[in-house]
Amino acid sequence: MTDVYTPADLPAKIQHYIDGEFVDSIDGDTFDVLNPVTNDAYVQAAAGKKADIERAVAAARRAFTEGPWPRMLPRERSRVLHRIADIVESRDARLAELESFDSGLPITQALGQARRAAENFRFFADLIVAQADDAFKVPGKQMNYVNRKPIGVAGLITPWNTPFMLESWKLGPALATGNTVVLKPAEFTPLSASLWAGIFEEAGLPKGVFNLVNGLGEDAGDALVKHPDVPLISFTGESRTGQIIFGNAAPHLKGLSMELGGKSPAVVFADADLDTAIDACIFGVFSLNGERCTAGSRILVQREVYDEFVERFAAQTKRVKVGHPHDPTTEVGALVHPEHYDKVMSYVELGKTEGRLVAGGGRPDGFPTGNYVAPTAFADVAPDARIFQEEIFGPVVAITPFDTEDEALALANNTRYGLAAYIWTNDLKRAHNFAQAVEAGMVWLNSNNVRDLRTPFGGVKASGLGHEGGYRSIDFYTDQQSVHITLGEPHNPAFGKQDLDDPDPR
Repeated sequence: MTDVYTPADLPAKIQHYIDGEFVDSIDGDTFDVLNPVTNDAYVQAAAGKKADIERAVAAARRAFTEGPWPRMLPRERSRVLHRIADIVESRDARLAELESFDSGLPITQALGQARRAAENFRFFADLIVAQADDAFKVPGKQMNYVNRKPIGVAGLITPWNTPFMLESWKLGPALATGNTVVLKPAEFTPLSASLWAGIFEEAGLPKGVFNLVNGLGEDAGDALVKHPDVPLISFTGESRTGQIIFGNAAPHLKGLSMELGGKSPAVVFADADLDTAIDACIFGVFSLNGERCTAGSRILVQREVYDEFVERFAAQTKRVKVGHPHDPTTEVGALVHPEHYDKVMSYVELGKTEGRLVAGGGRPDGFPTGNYVAPTAFADVAPDARIFQEEIFGPVVAITPFDTEDEALALANNTRYGLAAYIWTNDLKRAHNFAQAVEAGMVWLNSNNVRDLRTPFGGVKASGLGHEGGYRSIDFYTDQQSVHITLGEPHNPAFGKQDLDDPDPR
């Protein structure tokens, strides 16, 4: 294959990082990491097992109980987090280069994710200094205040789509609040995660506060979830894995935050600005190679504009540029792994029996090898079709017509998922009423997926459990202790107290 790009100075191997040191697996086991453009193994990573997780948790627990990090003032921790953000920003080009190479993401989109990772740390560095906890007073009688405390070792399990940014989304608040962590990155994309150790060391994070164990979900991830000294698990991934984690965490009553799958609707009413809606819908499903949980992968279009929308959407989809991930003009790169490529292609073939193919439908021209899928659109998809109901997690979209607002709402809510929704209409009353009725944790009105880090991020139904973002992340990573103080006479009912004035209480 021509034009295969390999970054300079790739590591010879990828190791775990435990208690301030890079180490191999205790049993010496490794796994191959593949280049998604060629599907050749370019490096081997240490394959963590239960013993490696136990070693990492012990280090994190020691750093929590004996080290300075949980006992530092918020301002002191904030300074470290700001240094982390500064380092990430200064290395954004290198981070993007490695992320693009490892995951297949277009380089320009990987660069945006690297910069957002820096912003995640900066946001939580500021938030913990500005944070004000609740206090409640009853004049002359009582005062109550809330004392937040870090919980302990946080287990962080991250996915292979935009891995570095999503790791920062968990690492930032977990560390800001004084916890120590064990990170288990996705086995498909361990390269960029290996850079955190050097960044944290340079920023001055104490030894043992950050630990990283690579490996398969069923080995390292499972051991982390089941470990009794890990009271918190934050997981981003697909819904079935979330169910398994929920069951395995239950005996220990762990705190869980799980952002899971999505099959998000983009609802386009006849009065919408079609130019803007089409641009947003195309970006919303094909950016990040379609490998995004909030992708608007079901487009519902009112029948008055349906034919025009489909025709224009299909024509523009065919012009989306598929290319090598390192090419700055590329809009859709290579899918992350051959296993995932096979899954997405199986849905493309299924879609040909469930809808009318209007764009894509296979490999793009000029890419005979690698994990490349042409941006694909199916029209006239029935609500019970599998490509309407199931998360594909690739550059594939189903388009379905509707007549009335009630029908649109029923179609939008007709899946097991409920992560995001996108509503396109110029009717203000309809926009707000529809947004409040749709079963989704996040709704964008006449807007693409633009995130404000202060707002809650999470879904309903099979799309997740709990929310993170802003103070919701602070809530998850801290215990909130209520302290009560009596200011007047104590209110103590005197049970069983003998009447001292009565010499014979009989």
